[in-house]
Amino acid sequence: MTVSSPPRVLTVAGSDSGGGAGIQADLKTMLALGVHGMSVIAAVTAQNSLGVQGYWELPPEAVRAQLDSVLGDIGAQAVKTGMLASAVLVETVAEALSGVDAPVVVDPVGVSKHGDALLAPEAVETVKSRLLPVATVVTPNLWEVSQLTGVKVEDERDLRRAADAILALGPAWALVKGGHLPGAPVDLLTDGDREFRFTAERHDNRHTHGTGCTLASAVASWLALGEDVPSAVGKAKEYVTGAIARGFALGAGIGPVDHAWRQRA
Repeated sequence: MTVSSPPRVLTVAGSDSGGGAGIQADLKTMLALGVHGMSVIAAVTAQNSLGVQGYWELPPEAVRAQLDSVLGDIGAQAVKTGMLASAVLVETVAEALSGVDAPVVVDPVGVSKHGDALLAPEAVETVKSRLLPVATVVTPNLWEVSQLTGVKVEDERDLRRAADAILALGPAWALVKGGHLPGAPVDLLTDGDREFRFTAERHDNRHTHGTGCTLASAVASWLALGEDVPSAVGKAKEYVTGAIARGFALGAGIGPVDHAWRQRA
């Protein structure tokens, strides 16, 4: 019997030893959505439900070797980037992805859910000048919008201005996540011409570790499955909303979302 291979998605990110975010969340998301997940580890974190106790970057030659190994043999139908830690790693990844004929979803990770810095300050300019121009979709939260553009989002009316500031840095689409605004969560997606707003119920659940990683990986997975960007984002939002609703306690702090919620339903 011949078995066809599923679509392939590559994540380039940091490892979360607690299993709620980073590479671990990405691969769980990809498995749940029916694609084959592959990974390039850019950094290793010591992390649990209470926060990030430390992180260590991999050498750029190790990151480049992983990229060349996977892309040169297996290939990918979508790529997602997350924690890249330093300017040299951002530059290494951006250079490798500039020649990839597949959609690239960039989660411009700056801090963890607990407020711990995951990107060196001097790397922000490299993200802006090298990584965002190769992105198909960029998925910043409100803090990351401010870090990258200086735009402060105080209510839903500011979302489009923030998205336009992100688009000015070169990506094809900007998805500005408005979940930290008061009221019902609203995310805005635009390519500069078309605009889509995605709303969802706000769940009374503090166990939301890994939401950003999960959303970006879900978008990449749906793109690999053949959806266009607005449809991929809509389906990713539905998946993440369900995962948040079923987030569970783990350790003494903030627990993770449930990546397997559909399998448990």
